[in-house]
Amino acid sequence: MSIPGPAVRPRFAGLRDLRLVRKELRYEQISFWLNPVMALFTLVFSLVFLVILAGAAGSARISYLGNIKLIQYYVPGLIAYGVMAACFTMLAINLVNRREAGLLKRLRLSPLPAWALLTAIFLSMLIVALIQVGLMLAVGRLGYGVRLPSHPATLAALGVGLLIGVISFTALGVGMSTLIPNADSAGPLIATVFFVMLGLSGFWFPIKSGTLLARIATWFPVRHFILALFTPFNAQGGSPWAWPDLRNVAIWGAIGCVVAVWRFRWSPR
Repeated sequence: MSIPGPAVRPRFAGLRDLRLVRKELRYEQISFWLNPVMALFTLVFSLVFLVILAGAAGSARISYLGNIKLIQYYVPGLIAYGVMAACFTMLAINLVNRREAGLLKRLRLSPLPAWALLTAIFLSMLIVALIQVGLMLAVGRLGYGVRLPSHPATLAALGVGLLIGVISFTALGVGMSTLIPNADSAGPLIATVFFVMLGLSGFWFPIKSGTLLARIATWFPVRHFILALFTPFNAQGGSPWAWPDLRNVAIWGAIGCVVAVWRFRWSPR
């Protein structure tokens, strides 16, 4: 007696699948906001950093960056931090925890298509990242008088930089999740990698071009992402497009995609 196998459903079934994505996205957002510790850590941490760094900087200026105020450097860096915290750190930890708890495997066997599940997760992280960007722009402008991009060219450069950063660090987050062996080590390993890269990439303080640390920082995508967002904020008569930095962030994103496709597993290790 043969046992019939599961019915093969089409990969994309039109509006029905889109409704599934919408419902799963709603579930992802509810799960995020019903976890106040994660929500506060993700959204408020960058604002705490801004207050601390602005208080420490005072009216200090950076002579080798056009004599701009130090806070003018910190705001785009903190916007980059918010995007990376949501799309890299939080996403990677989330995927590892779900995988090791067997949630990914169970969802993979459900009627929900795999692409719809992953799309909803990624869109949920994108919403969180955009909320952080909005908060940082509002607090930076209203609280500290930071000059924001206002010309169409600078706005376009900022938007493209954010888009490339979101896609690339999402890919890196998924790729990183495949390298973590278990849920217990996910938080410490990912946080260590993230904050070490921040420290080496000029997040806490500006790095002068040509120094040894600046050369080391060029190997990491964090440095290029910070510079890609910093350029539209301070394009005073120059081009707001940091094409070499955008290219490097995109290359790192492509590497993350390759690792994610090669190593991603639905079942616990």
